Amino acid sequence: MSATVTSPLRHSHAEALTVAQLGSEHVQRDASLKYSSFSMPFIGRQEPAEYWTRLENMLYACLRTGDDKAAHFCLEKLAGRFGASNERVMGLRGLYQEALAEDRPALLHVLREYDAIIARDPTNIPVKKRRVAVLCSLSREADAIHMLVELLETCPTDIESWAELSELYISQGFYQQAEFCLEEIILSTPNAWNAYPRAPRRSTIHIINLISRPAWVLGRASERLVAEMASTTQSSGSNGGCEIPLPSVESVQMLNQQATSVLTETTKKVKDVGHTTPDLTAMERLLKPSTRP
Repeated sequence: MSATVTSPLRHSHAEALTVAQLGSEHVQRDASLKYSSFSMPFIGRQEPAEYWTRLENMLYACLRTGDDKAAHFCLEKLAGRFGASNERVMGLRGLYQEALAEDRPALLHVLREYDAIIARDPTNIPVKKRRVAVLCSLSREADAIHMLVELLETCPTDIESWAELSELYISQGFYQQAEFCLEEIILSTPNAWNAYPRAPRRSTIHIINLISRPAWVLGRASERLVAEMASTTQSSGSNGGCEIPLPSVESVQMLNQQATSVLTETTKKVKDVGHTTPDLTAMERLLKPSTRP
């Protein structure tokens, strides 16, 4: 996949430089293409959605490599298409201003602008996140933690904010609070493999139990139901006089397969993060057909 489409967080230095060079070429090639200061989605030339993703990634790459002119061009194109009051565009403009800030007073000026925007619109999440970044740059970790806590009260499923908050708690020595943040990440995104090694061992085992137990119960219940359905059908030739129709054997077996798949994947994750043999044994026992609740 093209580097201009993939997430800028995954770009190496060489890839970021390549994307930034594309941004400079884009400035020269498309300088004649102008958009009005407000969005007109049904009039004139319309670019595909991928175009704007590429443009945003070019903005990040240009800021990373110090090409302020190309970054400003990308920013103005996005503002012309989506409007200067668009929350994402406001966050990108703030990022651009942060990149241009050369000293602490300049960063404080950007922070005051963020405060003014949030005062007008407390739900502007992109600007709130940029405010957290500026506070961290100013070594005001306590204020950044307070800002993230407020943000997560509004958006409790924002994994990025939970991760940032956990890092801030760890940097300040608040390990119990950081553990809670990591638990929220793993519970919301069980496939976040990089969060497991950072979580304390007792938290990881607790989370794994929360994930695996429901699957274990579902697997054992579906096994028993399949067996009882088979015996009932053989003895009575019907659903045993039950007024409520039973599900088909195939659907119950499918549930059992899904539960087994979850248990197998969870066990593999435990192995991948390097837990001890007793922990692995306890997880693997859940997959044995002879195990009963």
